[in-house]
Amino acid sequence: MVVSGGPSPRPGTLNELFFEAAERHAKPDAMQVKLGGQYRPISHGEILTRVRRLARGLWLSGVGRGDRVAILSENRPEWAIADYACLTAGLTDVPLYPTLPADQIAYILRDSGSVAIFVSTAEQGAKIASIRSELPGLRTVIYFDDVRGDSGVTMASVEAKGAEGESAETIAAYRRGADEVRPDDLATLIYTSGTTGPPKGVMLTHNNIFSNVAATRDRISVKGDDVSLSFLPLSHIFQRMGDYWMFATGSSIAYAEGIDSVPNNMQEVRPSIVLSVPRLYEKMYARVFHNALASGGVKRRMFFWARRVADRWSDVTLAGGKPGPILGAQYGLAQKLVFSKIKERTGGRMRYFVSGGAPLAPEINKFFYSAGLMILEGYGLTETSPVIAVSTPDAFRIGTVGKPIPGVEVTIAADGEILSRGPGVMKGYYNNPVATAETIDADGWLHTGDIGELRDGFLAITDRKKDIIVTAGGKNIAPQPIENRVKSNKYVSQAVMLGDKRKFPSMLIVPNFEQLEKWAKRQNLLWTDRSQLLTMPVVQGKMNEEVMSELDGLAHFEAPKKIALLEHDFSLERGELTPTQKVKRRVVDQHYKQLIDTLYTEDQASIE
Repeated sequence: MVVSGGPSPRPGTLNELFFEAAERHAKPDAMQVKLGGQYRPISHGEILTRVRRLARGLWLSGVGRGDRVAILSENRPEWAIADYACLTAGLTDVPLYPTLPADQIAYILRDSGSVAIFVSTAEQGAKIASIRSELPGLRTVIYFDDVRGDSGVTMASVEAKGAEGESAETIAAYRRGADEVRPDDLATLIYTSGTTGPPKGVMLTHNNIFSNVAATRDRISVKGDDVSLSFLPLSHIFQRMGDYWMFATGSSIAYAEGIDSVPNNMQEVRPSIVLSVPRLYEKMYARVFHNALASGGVKRRMFFWARRVADRWSDVTLAGGKPGPILGAQYGLAQKLVFSKIKERTGGRMRYFVSGGAPLAPEINKFFYSAGLMILEGYGLTETSPVIAVSTPDAFRIGTVGKPIPGVEVTIAADGEILSRGPGVMKGYYNNPVATAETIDADGWLHTGDIGELRDGFLAITDRKKDIIVTAGGKNIAPQPIENRVKSNKYVSQAVMLGDKRKFPSMLIVPNFEQLEKWAKRQNLLWTDRSQLLTMPVVQGKMNEEVMSELDGLAHFEAPKKIALLEHDFSLERGELTPTQKVKRRVVDQHYKQLIDTLYTEDQASIE
């Protein structure tokens, strides 16, 4: 069975999207950035001028059409201005995660053949300086900040060069050049940081991304006066496409100061749309329950009463029914007394969140839906620009990622793998025809590597194909749904299931130390550091009890038999996570092999 999202949007370019949006909306606050302690607006007019001058400055600096130009920066307005300048100049940009170490940056710059790179700060510039001798093709380093490194220039100076001799004729020539870019021209080269193997350069054309923006814009209503908080890395296609979407609809894009500042920035910006990965919602969920439990007394009872009411209300509404007058009145009171305070923490005017990058636990999605905060879960890959399917307010079913967007077809292969076809499918992997042929078959179907199901036209993701655990007894286990169940426990921060080719599944657990340490204090336990705390049998017993309590209903062979506790979170720097917080299961298995092996030794005391 093939499910289609409907007709494809007409072909187009990101340049067309940029000029049309900037000229149509012409707002004073197309972007917002925090300077001097407060958010300040940047107008469409200023962005148009800066993009044009930077594009011309790149041309005058010897960067020619079709060249690759890298961007190494945190989210900020200069990132978007550099991106649009490259696109309108007919260049291909190569985004780099700002957290990447220098050696991985060197690999991508060499493989892509980048001739120039934008860097945000002196710190990022120092990474490039340390590998410059390995990059004979890299000619120019351009700093966003007013600093200079080895042979570097500032973005302001490149813009100034582009402004020299500017006239009606030069402006018209620039616009003609931008309009000459075709839908099938390469817009960007994004190197995937997959859970296995070296990164591959995903070639995305202008129309790949344009079609995705157009289809999503048609599927999810954006009013034009929306404000979006941008904090996921723009080097990842999810946030980048989301920002194109916001720009195209005339919404204001406010840049967070950093991931740790998101809660405060939400209060300042008061966004109506936020894109994030499930980790944000997991942390919000844990914080809400922590605050409820810590409050005690009347407030605690009120919270759990409100939750029960909201659960009943959501069961009725999600089934397509209308709550009766008594339940409706109770829900209204629950909103006023409890859930309104949760909404206030997001700024008070959130219309919806969008979740992508990894599966979101259904119980977390249902809780926020019940509280009046809708999370529209979507699904896609870098290779599909990225959206394949997304939930909408009108087609919302918890436990699924919605229906395919216009132009996209989805089918399920015999082995359960999700296949997708449509205008968003990449041109291929850069300089890697073998990997391209392995991913896109002769009929144009892209093999996603994910396992899923189609349920009345809705797509549900059940696991990663390569993540399937096959025990020594031949039992196949999908770990992600089990991990999501365990992570919903207030004492658990992170959970990774292991057991491939082992006798039984096991699990590594990173406790929620805020909760665990409070419990330990109530037990009058004494410890000097987390390592000592986790060696205490009573603590191990407590964590085992909490984990096992989330496993009811699983088949015996699916349930982890033993757990091991870690004193620190999994880390991007140690290579255990991708930049979108996906766990690299094989890396984790290698890093903690000695600890994992102890769970399978015959004489190891069970923690069951």
